Amino acid sequence: MLPRRHRLTDSSGFKEAVRRGKRAGSKSLVVHLLVPGADTDRESEPQVGFVVSKAVGPAVVRNRVKRRLRHQARESLSGLPGSAVLVVRALPAAADADYDALGADLRRCLERVLR
Repeated sequence: MLPRRHRLTDSSGFKEAVRRGKRAGSKSLVVHLLVPGADTDRESEPQVGFVVSKAVGPAVVRNRVKRRLRHQARESLSGLPGSAVLVVRALPAAADADYDALGADLRRCLERVLR
């Protein structure tokens, strides 16, 4: 589980990260990373949000994908810059991906957006 201070819950944070952040995709997910400048009043800890639409599958499948992604993202928090906003959007292929495949896709996408 992600600690509360690392959860992205406001819609404006999601919108801003998707519109202005760097993007990288893979077969099962798309990652948007926004690193705000010093002129913003954001907290100094990274925040992570997840988007898993009904296209991924029924509620049971969507919740399983979210749980797997949350756990993988928690392990990747230390590699994110201070006040970064990370949005992970699951694609329909995420429903069939196992835990290790989702983790590998997330790490690969994070490496690309952090370059």
